[in-house]
Amino acid sequence: MATQFEKYVAAVVQASPIFLNRRATTEKACKLIREARKQGARLVVFPEAWIPTFPHWPRALPKGERELSQEAWVQLYQESVEIPGPETDALSEAAREAGCHVVIGVNEKSSEPGATLYNTLVFVGDQGQLLGKRRKLLPTYEERCCWGIGGTSDLPVFQTPLGTLGGLICGEHNHPLLRHALAVKGEQVHIAVWPKGSHLDRTADILSRSHAIESQAYVVMASGLLSPDQVPDDFPLKKRTLWNVNGGSGIIGPDGDYLAGPVYDKETILYAEIDPKKILEEKWKIDTVGHYSRPDVVRLVLNEGKQNH
Repeated sequence: MATQFEKYVAAVVQASPIFLNRRATTEKACKLIREARKQGARLVVFPEAWIPTFPHWPRALPKGERELSQEAWVQLYQESVEIPGPETDALSEAAREAGCHVVIGVNEKSSEPGATLYNTLVFVGDQGQLLGKRRKLLPTYEERCCWGIGGTSDLPVFQTPLGTLGGLICGEHNHPLLRHALAVKGEQVHIAVWPKGSHLDRTADILSRSHAIESQAYVVMASGLLSPDQVPDDFPLKKRTLWNVNGGSGIIGPDGDYLAGPVYDKETILYAEIDPKKILEEKWKIDTVGHYSRPDVVRLVLNEGKQNH
């Protein structure tokens, strides 16, 4: 395991997007990146599907009301992000100017034939380079009415001067094999993004802390925030939605304890130090992919060939 990186400060942004407005939300992201860098951050993380917003509204209405879901999805599609595109160019420039790495959740408008959206994490380097992206492998419940599913290559990690970065999106954390796959790949700093709502408080907390302990990795947990007054009155599903999007972001050490947060119900940027020595201290106790593994008894098979569904 490479542990050559030095200590640095990570930041997690808990802020509301400008609802269904990709340009304004991107501008807000760039402003927050600069703000976090002024506080010393070299890694800045935003929540799931933050640009232009996570689709918190009902996605599968019954016959007779389906037009409302259709209208909402069309608005989401029109304001979604192309990768690469103007929004990722702006984020890359902000990362380059600030000299920090950025990970942000977006609704990705596919360049492939058709009109498919994906729930995607974008990774940007501190030189402004697009390190890569990963799509959610399987949208959860009604999310399948909004997003397509990722392919076999959509579980990468990224080697950076800040250590090996990886990430999972919301319900993917319920899948032990996905979490272990990232550990096998040497993940040291895990990006855990969530849409949030009070119904997910317990799940996000338990699974994010569990991953830190099981993988001996730092977890930067970015959770969504949105209040009803930030949703335009003419949005077709405003009155049909419970807008309990309450945050709960935090930064967790490799021992499973919070270093910052969790913080609920307010816009903020949380900061904590990432120290590779702390990873080694936990690996000394239990290294689940090293001296505490038994590949002769059980092992994980990864299918990483380039295949899209």
